[in-house]
Amino acid sequence: MGSWLVLGGTRFLSRAVAAEAVARGHEVTCVARGESGPVPEGAALVVADRDVPGALDPLRGRRFDAVVDVATMSFPWVRDALAVIDADHWTFVSTISVYADTATPGQGVDAPLLDPLEGGGPADGPEVYGAVKVASEDAVRAGHPRPLVVRAGLICGPGDRSDRFGYWPARFARGGPTVVPDARDQPAQIVDVRDLAAWIVSSGERGLTGTFDGSGPRTTLGAVLDEIAAAVGAPDLVPVPLAPAALEAAGVSPWAGPRSLPLWLPDSHVGIAARDTSPAAEAGLVCRPVADTARAALEHERTLDPARARGAGLAPDDERALLPDPPP
Repeated sequence: MGSWLVLGGTRFLSRAVAAEAVARGHEVTCVARGESGPVPEGAALVVADRDVPGALDPLRGRRFDAVVDVATMSFPWVRDALAVIDADHWTFVSTISVYADTATPGQGVDAPLLDPLEGGGPADGPEVYGAVKVASEDAVRAGHPRPLVVRAGLICGPGDRSDRFGYWPARFARGGPTVVPDARDQPAQIVDVRDLAAWIVSSGERGLTGTFDGSGPRTTLGAVLDEIAAAVGAPDLVPVPLAPAALEAAGVSPWAGPRSLPLWLPDSHVGIAARDTSPAAEAGLVCRPVADTARAALEHERTLDPARARGAGLAPDDERALLPDPPP
């Protein structure tokens, strides 16, 4: 078994990667501030704040078989890690937000990218986020001889707090009339966090290199919502489709944010949910049925505070105001 370093390891994808590597018998070290939760049982934690210069110095002189870096939006984090850490294989988790054209379905990893940006921070928007990831990808390719770049799509499942998928299992499980976007044919594409983590670990074990769009097969919004409803929907669930124009007129936004409907996309962004992910599938990424992800997401939702501020979805009062009046 090998020696693995996960830059992260306390939440969502990075924690799932660390847990998968531990389960396979690897010696796993996680580097994190330690504020988002514990590392998986069996992993070691090195406490470090990557915003602090020299934070990774304790790792100098150690050699790892594999590194997985999920740095979200910091080019210096990526640059500094490459300068300090010695590893045989390096996985950098990037994003499909690196692409310049978000509207055209069916594109692959050779599609045009945003211009790289070495600045930017968490308060900036998605284009800045994508541009920082482009710069980070460039640094990884220039700084390591055996890099794997995984441009992740919408990651779903247990541990996700973005609400961009979990809203639907939680809402369908409550039942009753439920507002859904009348956009059944819109492209949709997700990947379960457990499947992506397993593939990242498998790829590191066999030394896979290259750049891949890491997401599931292309499907439609209607099919995804149907699978979620069949898996977790209450017996009295009644989807109420509303036209996108009507939703927009009522102040409902696509995708994310307050007063939104997750997975629904404007025409300008349907391409992000219709990437050509066949190369990743051919390289071993196996995706479970949406129903499995829905059940796990619902179980996770039930551990969260129902009164928390959601990152996406409709509050019950906002949804009721959208529903047509019942017939007399």
